[in-house]
Amino acid sequence: MAGIAAKSTSANGAAGPLPLVSVNHISLVCRSVEDSMDFYENVLGFFPIKRPGSFNFDGAWLFSYGMGIHLLQSPNPEAMPKKQEINPMDTHMSFQCESMQVVESKLAEMNMKFIKRTVEEGGVYVDQLFFHDPDGFMIEICNCDNLPVVFLGSAGSACPLSCQSNASSTNAALQQQQQQRSTLCAPVATMSHQMLRVP
Repeated sequence: MAGIAAKSTSANGAAGPLPLVSVNHISLVCRSVEDSMDFYENVLGFFPIKRPGSFNFDGAWLFSYGMGIHLLQSPNPEAMPKKQEINPMDTHMSFQCESMQVVESKLAEMNMKFIKRTVEEGGVYVDQLFFHDPDGFMIEICNCDNLPVVFLGSAGSACPLSCQSNASSTNAALQQQQQQRSTLCAPVATMSHQMLRVP
């Protein structure tokens, strides 16, 4: 990906990646907007927010952890594939949490089917929990910040300082936000990462 970005050229001929700021939202097509809203509010701790009234299709917007979830009602929900197997290698988004034990306990109380994995790297252990939303889209909860972020190549000379600064200010705001809610979002701190399948 770094090689692709380095070779990319903007419309005015300037080399380099796009001047992006942050992740804004993820859009998910769902069988039932109501069922998905219930999951993202009461399991993951997102908050419903106002959605433009000019849209001519059903959906809902939610926000938390510095990012949005945009739910889109499928025009043909019965045709959507139904996933049963929880596969950590599948497309997913991941959230960092404060306590894996608390998250696991809450998932059990909610009768959520999940699987556990542990990753070891240089004596550092990362715990992971994987489960599905109502439409089979996979969610991961982890303590991935146990692993340091090590940038490769030229990115290591410029990015870490700004990334660390942004993360600190974001986490402070999120901690204040999370004190106002006592669902599964209480032990969840920030979004960890997204994993997307590349064909």
